Amino acid sequence: MKYRRLGSSGLEVSALGLGTNAFGKRADQSTSIQIIHHAIDSGINFIDTANIYAGTESERIIGEALEGKREKVVLATKAGLVRGSGPNESGSSRIHIQQELEQSLRRLRTDYVDLYQIHTFDPYTPLEETLRALDDMVRSGKVRYIGASNYAAWEMMKALGISEFKGLARYTSNQVSYSLADRTPELETIPMCLDQGVGIIPYFPLAGGILSGKYSAPGAIPTDSRAITDPNFSKFLDDKAISLAREVGSIASDHGSSTSALSLAWLMDRPAVSTVIVGATRVEQLEDNLKSIELKLTEDTINQLNAISSPFVYGKPFALYRLPAKS
Repeated sequence: MKYRRLGSSGLEVSALGLGTNAFGKRADQSTSIQIIHHAIDSGINFIDTANIYAGTESERIIGEALEGKREKVVLATKAGLVRGSGPNESGSSRIHIQQELEQSLRRLRTDYVDLYQIHTFDPYTPLEETLRALDDMVRSGKVRYIGASNYAAWEMMKALGISEFKGLARYTSNQVSYSLADRTPELETIPMCLDQGVGIIPYFPLAGGILSGKYSAPGAIPTDSRAITDPNFSKFLDDKAISLAREVGSIASDHGSSTSALSLAWLMDRPAVSTVIVGATRVEQLEDNLKSIELKLTEDTINQLNAISSPFVYGKPFALYRLPAKS
């Protein structure tokens, strides 16, 4: 396994991380625990979850799986998206994120998280309130590092400016949708992160499975795919993305690689990327993803992948999660 620093921090994370959105949903508890243990045994130390994944089941399963193994992993979770219909059950106010941290710690069976991430920018809460609450969490020892997710470049830059001016804990990472099918972070987010020493953590690195090559056409949906358990995912299955997956698959075949492994290897090679989180619903999927670590891309291969994915630099983000507008 290869390890990299998370942004400019001293924290070292595996180049390939484990995403757990499917745990408790598309992967049952037994399978999820097998995947976690196999990931740890393979050198993966970064495990990413959130308080809303599978209705909190993901965190609970991870907590059980890490019994006796907690010190072997860098455990990351998130809060900030909608948890309920109450007035303080979403966003990044002090009251909400403190409540959510305590509940996450109980589910995860730990007294600290290594990386606590604000799941999306909250336009209804002053950034200083959020950052002061996060700073208190770091000082208390319940959180070691803080990060953000789905922050635009200007939102992240504003947060970093407040932290520097007020002497508060600083975001060390930004988790964003990034893949061959979504290169929009390259316009503003990545240049900003490189300048400020913020690590990029791509989510949807395989465009929700499209870059695994499993979708042959918009209407052809495999029975074990995300599009079955999450019908809203079908909106991502357009001809443009599926055509890209075919082209990547052709290049991968020439190199004796899977489409998934080649897509992940390309992403790991991108500037500012610290760790690439990818999910799995079977141990075999994780095994294939792990092949990306040792895959060495030639300059010609990188140029080919850059060329066929260049239209996705200026397209719409593949995914972007924001808080709903308040009436």
